[in-house]
Amino acid sequence: MKTADFDFNLPRHFIATRPAETRDQARLLVIRRDGGLEHKSFRDIAGYLHEGDMLLLNDTKVFPARLIGTKPSGGKIDVLLLNRLDDDGLWRVMYRGRYTGKIVIGGRVEAQLLAENDETLQQNNGGSRNGETRFLRFLNIGPAEELDTLWRIGFMPLPPYIKRVPDDEDKRRYQTVYAEAQGSIAAPTAGLHFTEKLIDEIRAKGVVIRRLTLHVGPGTFRPIKTESLEAHRMDPEYFEIGSSLIDEITHLKAAGGRLVAVGTTTTRAIEGYMSGTYRHVNGQQGLTEGSYAKCSGRVIRGFTDIFIHPGHQFRAADGLITNFHLPRSTPLMLASAFVSYEKLSNAYQEAISMGYRFFSYGDAMLIL
Repeated sequence: MKTADFDFNLPRHFIATRPAETRDQARLLVIRRDGGLEHKSFRDIAGYLHEGDMLLLNDTKVFPARLIGTKPSGGKIDVLLLNRLDDDGLWRVMYRGRYTGKIVIGGRVEAQLLAENDETLQQNNGGSRNGETRFLRFLNIGPAEELDTLWRIGFMPLPPYIKRVPDDEDKRRYQTVYAEAQGSIAAPTAGLHFTEKLIDEIRAKGVVIRRLTLHVGPGTFRPIKTESLEAHRMDPEYFEIGSSLIDEITHLKAAGGRLVAVGTTTTRAIEGYMSGTYRHVNGQQGLTEGSYAKCSGRVIRGFTDIFIHPGHQFRAADGLITNFHLPRSTPLMLASAFVSYEKLSNAYQEAISMGYRFFSYGDAMLIL
């Protein structure tokens, strides 16, 4: 398939720059695989879940990964932290330009932006396949105080199409109510619509609610530049799945239950594991012993670079809760794998005609 097949025009005023006043007040477009459409409120979603189903969440937590630094010249530089590479303050980062040298963040935190051609840095590179990778090392704060410091001086990494400076409200709303495992530079946005009350209501119906973790990186939202889908390669993203969850899914399927994934990141994590498209963190596939907040027993820890697009045979997910996605984006193509792109495109046009709000802070879809 051609990347251009997944293009569409969206007037800017359809892009949500703020979330709905109440999380579950967002609108919900229900898409049936036969092409049927229903217009609902997100708070109605419990009516589409049944006893014996499983609702699978990604409990990753976004941290304030955007930093505004000042160069010695007085110029400003906008830096996005991606992930920490060691215990000595070294991070993989993204920023525009080719500057290397010292910066000051928040008036007191000193850091050094480093060139990629350093051999040590190359060895520590987190595995990005696309674009140039840069590095930052904090100079006057230790690893024990890094995250607390980031919550004071950093900004939430809102998507670039939201043309405003992130504020304190974003630290609460660009986060799911069940966020727990800190490490993402973007929210698993389908989960933003859930309230604790709605989750309790769903659980009371006999729906099993389980969690996994996938830390969202830039690869999820990086635009596809290749002409064909097959030529695109995803950046690996780290995930954790409790081994008992895999056993539960096996029993769920045998009993005829459905697994409804909340978001494309949840889907990529479980499908990446179930299809064997992942690399164990120790360089081999398998399970490791350890504690895990969602379950007892063993934990699967790894990186997946699975790229789900039309033609993918789903091994776990039977349904998808998701938002409306950008043109030519990998989440859009994943949603198209659940229902033909022709039907999904018709649903998008219907949403536009009905005034739905698009992208991360926008409204939601349920594909069944």
